[in-house]
Amino acid sequence: MTDFTSLDEYVATPRVTSLAAAADGSKLYATIATLAPDAKRHVSAIWQLDPSGEAPAVRLTRSAEGEGGIEATPDGGLLFVSKRPWSEDKDADDDEPALWLLPPVGEARRVATRPGGIAGVTVAADSGAIVVSSPTLPASVDLDDESERRKAREDAAVNAVLHESSPVRYWDHDIGPAQLRLFAAAEPAAAVPGADDDAPAVGSEIAEPALVLRDLTPTPERALDEQSFELLPDGSAVIAGWGVPARPGFVLTNLVAIDTTTGEQRVLASEPNVNFEGGRPSPDGTVIACVRTYEGSYDTPPERTLWLQPADGSEGRDLLAGEELWPTGLAWSPDGSAVFFTADQNGRAPVFRVDVGDGTLTRLAADGHYSALAVASGTGALFALRDRIDSPAVPVRLDPTAADQTPVEIPAPGRVEVPGRLDEVETTVGDGTRIRAWLALPEDASPETPAPLVLWIHGGPLSSWNTWSWRWNPWLLVARGYAVLLPDPALSTGYGQSMIARGWGQWGGSPYDDLMAITDTVEEREDIDATRTAAMGGSYGGYMANWVAGHTERFRCIVTHASLWALDQFAGTTDVPAYWEHEFGDPEAQPERYRDFSPHRFLGSIRTPMLVIHGDKDYRVPIGEGLRLWWDLQRKGVESKFLYFPDENHWVLGPGDAKVWYSVVFAWLAQHVLGEKWEQPDLV
Repeated sequence: MTDFTSLDEYVATPRVTSLAAAADGSKLYATIATLAPDAKRHVSAIWQLDPSGEAPAVRLTRSAEGEGGIEATPDGGLLFVSKRPWSEDKDADDDEPALWLLPPVGEARRVATRPGGIAGVTVAADSGAIVVSSPTLPASVDLDDESERRKAREDAAVNAVLHESSPVRYWDHDIGPAQLRLFAAAEPAAAVPGADDDAPAVGSEIAEPALVLRDLTPTPERALDEQSFELLPDGSAVIAGWGVPARPGFVLTNLVAIDTTTGEQRVLASEPNVNFEGGRPSPDGTVIACVRTYEGSYDTPPERTLWLQPADGSEGRDLLAGEELWPTGLAWSPDGSAVFFTADQNGRAPVFRVDVGDGTLTRLAADGHYSALAVASGTGALFALRDRIDSPAVPVRLDPTAADQTPVEIPAPGRVEVPGRLDEVETTVGDGTRIRAWLALPEDASPETPAPLVLWIHGGPLSSWNTWSWRWNPWLLVARGYAVLLPDPALSTGYGQSMIARGWGQWGGSPYDDLMAITDTVEEREDIDATRTAAMGGSYGGYMANWVAGHTERFRCIVTHASLWALDQFAGTTDVPAYWEHEFGDPEAQPERYRDFSPHRFLGSIRTPMLVIHGDKDYRVPIGEGLRLWWDLQRKGVESKFLYFPDENHWVLGPGDAKVWYSVVFAWLAQHVLGEKWEQPDLV
């Protein structure tokens, strides 16, 4: 079990990240990330789990580069993507991720490559047909041409990109010049030679990869960026999201079918200001389940539902009409009678089943946050990852029909025992809205030994505190004696459209009032020391931490990570600037929200000590926000420190950097909340 007082042990804890089920239900595969031998990064490997929940997990792969993108083949094999070496020749080309096949019996072998690497893969459930995605330079006409163009840029030491439209970057990476294309394999997975054939083993005289890839989308431009794709069961077409420019800098996603023989494309679903994403074909291939999202406007918040779209392009229908759930993670029952999905609900993310015929909705399990749904198509067995605020993700098996069940846990690495207890708290605010939160407490918190309190504000803001987080983990603070309050204020998901509407376009309004109200309620508890409190948050939570700093002096200190500070500046420099106009409006024609709800306008009211944290590779909230905040605090004489990560993005992912992040936060809280002397953490 992990010792939460040791950051070394914490970052070394295994993390289950994805699942894939064999069709006959006899095997369940998972990717599990563990700390690399040099402790500088996490590396994922493929493990085989026992679907019955009895036998221990068995590790199948052990490459230094790791494996991911797992997809089960109809014959019991497994496709995955990896940069693992394919030859003992040190000069062999291993720079880009390749497609590998692990057959039902034998060793894995490399089966497909592209000069830009393989980004993703999908397998047809019946035929075993394969389609992959690969970043490809726009003018390339074939494999040799692509290789030559890439070599020319490399030889000339050119990384420049000429953009003709926005956006130019996304989250933590630059966009272009390569464009994502889809390629169909000439042979199905079952036709690829395996270890039991005459193919030589890895490390010997390996022939060229077995799969010949045919370009299905030679001129996609940016249409496939950040899109999912999945084959029809017979492999005749791939169902994909297809981005289309809606206005400058803003892309909407259509649902399309692309013929895997001719590349002919048909639009299945398209509406103004609506996205159709995550298309999943039914077992008979006649209908596509997808998430339909109305993107909202200045006056109305987004709405999301589960949409059934016939594969022939005829009119679709809302499968959750009258419900206010925001579905994600879709999967079909093997007979096509129902769709499984997950959705935030009341501080949790249950797994649901909705019958296609009559729309009957059944909540299968509500005891945590569910994700990575996987169905064994031959048996109907349903698997998922389940985590909670007090438990990281563990694989589970569910009855596909039973309501509010307790699933069967499947043995896998990464179990932990948290160092405290978890309460659920709530209050009612002025407009009658119920505001709820999780409260993580040390075991010894009591009227005799009340715990200091940290208000931790979630990001999003369309989000919920309902899941375990390795990056924002309250139990590391609990292990050091703090109680941690994790509230869901206005704009949080899982409480219906009215909860989102209460805060839409009013970021510093109802959400702030809700946070202060639930903090008031918790501070009335006898096991909480209301005289020793702090506030912290990241992303939107960082925005709110800045807003809190300018509107109250009730907290002893504040931690603000990847935070928005000056909204007029942020709106034009974030990675997708056009998105913000949905909620905040045209900054020239409708400047009110940018002005009224920008934290920087309240700099003169800030007296609370602030720890500012930002990564230079953060493109969602650019480094300029952190730099300007830091300088504004400095020039106004506010006690502050700036923890800067030159190589991190919106998150802090490197194990060493994560330990530094927590160490500095602990030292800052100890100084200001506990009254201890500042102790400079090691390595900074």
